[in-house]
Amino acid sequence: MRKLFAASLLLVGTSVFAHAQISPFDMSGERPAGAPVAPRLRLPAQPAPAPAPVVPQTVAPQPVPPPAPAPAAPSAPAQAQPQPAATQPAVRPVAVAPQTGDVRRYIVPFSELGLSGEYDRRSWSIYLTTEQAAAKARFTFTYQNAVVVAPEVSQLTVFINNRAIGQQQVGSPDSPSAVSFDVPPGLLQPGANLITFEANQRHRTDCSIDSTYELWSNIDPAGTYLSFAGRDAGQLSGTDAIRAIGVDGTGKTEFDLVVPAMEQPGTTKPLLRLAQGLSLLSGMPNQVFGFSTGALPAGGPGKMAVLVGTAAELRPIFPSLPQGAESAPLAAFVTDPRSGSPVLLISGPSWQAVSTAIDTIVSPTDRTPETRRDVLTTQRWTAPDAPLLFADTRIPLSQLGIRTVDFSGRRFRTGFNVAVPADFYANAYGEAKILLDAAYSSKVLPGSHIDVYVNGNIASTVPIATSNGGIFHQLPIRVTMRHFKPGLNSIAIEAVLMTEDDAACVPGATASQAPRFALFDTSEFHMPDFARVGQRPNLAAMAGTSYPYGRNPDPTPLFIDRTDADTLSAAATLLGQLAIMAGHPIAIETVASPGVIGDRNAIFIGSISQMPATALTQVNVATASQASWRPVTDSQPTEIDNREALEQWRSRIAGGALQGRIEAFREWLRRNFDITASSLQFVPNAEQVFTPSNAATLMIAQGKSPDGGGTWTVVTSPSAKDLREGLNALTAQMNWPQISGHITTYSSRTGKIESVPVTRFDFVPTGGLSIANYRLIAANWLSTNILSYSFLLVVLSLLIGLVTSRMLSRLGRSK
Repeated sequence: MRKLFAASLLLVGTSVFAHAQISPFDMSGERPAGAPVAPRLRLPAQPAPAPAPVVPQTVAPQPVPPPAPAPAAPSAPAQAQPQPAATQPAVRPVAVAPQTGDVRRYIVPFSELGLSGEYDRRSWSIYLTTEQAAAKARFTFTYQNAVVVAPEVSQLTVFINNRAIGQQQVGSPDSPSAVSFDVPPGLLQPGANLITFEANQRHRTDCSIDSTYELWSNIDPAGTYLSFAGRDAGQLSGTDAIRAIGVDGTGKTEFDLVVPAMEQPGTTKPLLRLAQGLSLLSGMPNQVFGFSTGALPAGGPGKMAVLVGTAAELRPIFPSLPQGAESAPLAAFVTDPRSGSPVLLISGPSWQAVSTAIDTIVSPTDRTPETRRDVLTTQRWTAPDAPLLFADTRIPLSQLGIRTVDFSGRRFRTGFNVAVPADFYANAYGEAKILLDAAYSSKVLPGSHIDVYVNGNIASTVPIATSNGGIFHQLPIRVTMRHFKPGLNSIAIEAVLMTEDDAACVPGATASQAPRFALFDTSEFHMPDFARVGQRPNLAAMAGTSYPYGRNPDPTPLFIDRTDADTLSAAATLLGQLAIMAGHPIAIETVASPGVIGDRNAIFIGSISQMPATALTQVNVATASQASWRPVTDSQPTEIDNREALEQWRSRIAGGALQGRIEAFREWLRRNFDITASSLQFVPNAEQVFTPSNAATLMIAQGKSPDGGGTWTVVTSPSAKDLREGLNALTAQMNWPQISGHITTYSSRTGKIESVPVTRFDFVPTGGLSIANYRLIAANWLSTNILSYSFLLVVLSLLIGLVTSRMLSRLGRSK
């Protein structure tokens, strides 16, 4: 009996082992009916040096418990578990796993990536070298989702170059889970490759519209990467190495420039030109620059070291300098003998030769300011590039990244981007249109609606008033251009769908796959003609398109109070961001005094104590701030705003309830009729002198030059360290679009960005003015200044009456 029992155990064990060898991890058996077939998913595998055994099947939809300590596996590859960026091997600009020699590329260009709602889709591109595109690749992403997401009907799908390469059922509410799968051979290509994450999520139990806001899946940037087999994928040369620098585990890109002669006269201009060229070549959204005079900094993913100087200056830092650097300009990649990392070397026998070597790198990005751009380059963080619309234009949504979608949920949301030039002036009267092609089923009840948002602000609502379903063909939805701004604009279409089934919400109702709504990519966006004239000051135009510096045919004067590491790093980070927005490097000339600038456009960068008083006066900043602006430390109490405190005491003593009613009435007027106190005046008020709060650590202010013919922008902080840290934060992709008005401040303690709106501005002709454009300009100005419009209307009516009376008195009989 014992022998028979042992034989049975042996037979069962052999069968299980054989099944584990031939049954890969496959979710096809648990995929809902009708779902698209996708490549099989594999959890992070641990292959041995021999041919890797296939991972046994795992029930993926179940919530994943906290991971237990993994058994020892000396031959396991580095991608088996995502590791923090700080623990990755120091290789630039990609990480190499020491166990297998694989090259790792982080791919998420954000500090955090969240997919929310019932449907969400995010796309961007990454740049791959020829070696990386040819190598065997493996895609890994790490995610965690809300506990209310129903795993049996919710999926995360990954696309590369518009081809689905894997689909994962959403089932990791307790802790982050890593999913890994192979990239099909031949799918990757040298150059730009489109990465897309798409989420379809449903609630476990709730069928209400509000419950859709509880759905989310967060993608961990530090655990999301491409792995390339072999060390050849890490061999970089030429501009490909700069374009393929990528990001680190937090979505940041860093250029570390080592310049022994950094503080010598004549080095600032070529160094800042180099920074702009590197910024344009990489095109990444969260770039920072750091300068130093010492040894090479530690490397890592998303980082690139750059050695700049003459051969004599660099030899003590880099003894293995090529011999050619002593006789001619040199720009090449060399290997750091200590770490094996690639280093961009720019050298020559003199600084004139160094400048020539810099031009060989930057010159491919040069473009004359008069050259008109068709798109605003955004594909490294949101694809496709946003088209620049200058006049009456109709664009199908298929060209804006929208695809036809059948939707079975309760709240559908998708979006696209368009851009307008810096001289856009139609925020008070203009209306764009969305010509909608869509359909909804007979289950959708009246009271449902379609909303359009511009830059996060609702711009239009179209109710669905009929039952029994319907099809929209080129349905015009008017979109007010009040929330449009120069540069990039994000437009979202949201359909809120209510049904009787959702009101009942019987068990299993959330899992229904019957389509309720369809959006077709034949829908169009129509931008009408709009007024075009520049405005001064306008920080939103500077942030959106680098206006007016991106249009300067001559070099822009740049005042830097000193060329220490912090100030020069801050200037390089700012100019690199402006170059991306302008689409080309901005030519600069360094100046030591405002007196030599004259009436030209200029930029001032430095600590406020060293800032010329003339520059502060021109941008309406109190010169007393040079002595009073000091950042608040944790041990110091926050400074009390006397004006705000006085208003609070007034409301406490008397009229508190009345004041609240007045404020509520003002808000009602603004919300429903767009009437504000500033619009109820004949002419705009003068700008008030601004004093920065001690809670702020960075300030950007803009005004006109002393003679009124140029634009001056002041970028300042209490100290050079605050300046560098503040610009590193403010130029990040999530913060940069918030710059507006004529003054913007940033606080490093709270991360808060505040803007002072423009109350009085000057018009700046930008060319192409015509009678039709003057009419549009007048229409927008009069729409903003209601009293002036009313007064003009009354005067014209009186004139018409007088002329008519005079004319009639001369006609007919006098008696």
